[in-house]
Order: sequence, then C-alpha cells, then structure tokens
Amino acid sequence: MGSDVSGRAEAFGRLYAQHSDQLERVIRRRLGHGASARDVMQDAFLRLWEKAVDAARLTPAYLNRVARNAAIDHVRAEAVRRDTVRALADLQIAPSPPTPFDAVASREELDAVERALTALPSRTRLIFLLNRIHGRTFVEIAAGLGLSERAVAKHMAKALSACERAAPRD
Repeated sequence: MGSDVSGRAEAFGRLYAQHSDQLERVIRRRLGHGASARDVMQDAFLRLWEKAVDAARLTPAYLNRVARNAAIDHVRAEAVRRDTVRALADLQIAPSPPTPFDAVASREELDAVERALTALPSRTRLIFLLNRIHGRTFVEIAAGLGLSERAVAKHMAKALSACERAAPRD
C-alpha cells in the first residue's frame, strides 16, 4: 500500500508540474487578478488528491474544468465573506448620540401626545393606559371594565388615532 501512495504522489507531482502554470492562467483570467490564482489552483489539485482521482485518467479538459470550477467557488466564497463582513460592520456601527435638537423635538412630541391623551374621554384614556403602559390584553380590559372586546378595540383605535395626530412622524 505504501508504494501505491508514493506512486500516486509521483503521478500527481508530474501532473502538477505539467499543468499547474496553464491552470493558474485559466484561474487568473476567471478571477481577474493573480494574487490568489496560485492558491486556488493548489486548492483544486488538493481536491483532486483528496477525491483519490487516478492522475493517469485526468485529461487536460477535465483539469481545465476543475480549475474553472475552483475559480467560480473562490469568487462565490469571496462574495459571501465580503457580504458577511459588510453585515457585521453595519451591526457594529453605534448610532450617533441624540443632538440637543433631537432631545427638544422628542420632548415636544411627548408633550403633544400627553395633551392628546389628556383630552380623551376618561374611559378611552384608561383603556389606552391599561393596554400600553400596564400590558393588559383587550380580553383582560374588557372583563375588568365590563365591556366587549370590540368596544375595547374601538377605544384603543380612538386613542391611537389621537396620538398619531398629535405627533406625526416624518
């Protein structure tokens, strides 16, 4: 078995010596740059070795196809890496702190919503606060106030509409 492996290694060595430069050119044309063409070509030969392909059966046409496929795989992998790095960079960018103008605008918006809520009928305001502040469901609110769920939904719609009118968004 040891001579089998060494014979295979010798055959692959000859194949590499005969075809590596030409396959590197194929890959370089596909990639558009030469920096990684030799690495991709070596990876292609490594794949052939790992698949235990008989070197004697490898035709130049087959080797060209392997080289083209390795280049395509490399381009795809680079695109995935680039997209991943971009996505991670986007996640790592911290939002800028609010400006004094933003703080004043937020306070004014909050004041307008508070005025709108104060102007609502007391039952509508209570339903809004129970839902949005205290986290009660429409079912719980309806049961607690002796109303139907539909009535609670109408009160909530009225309260939300008042809040939206009071603090319009861009």
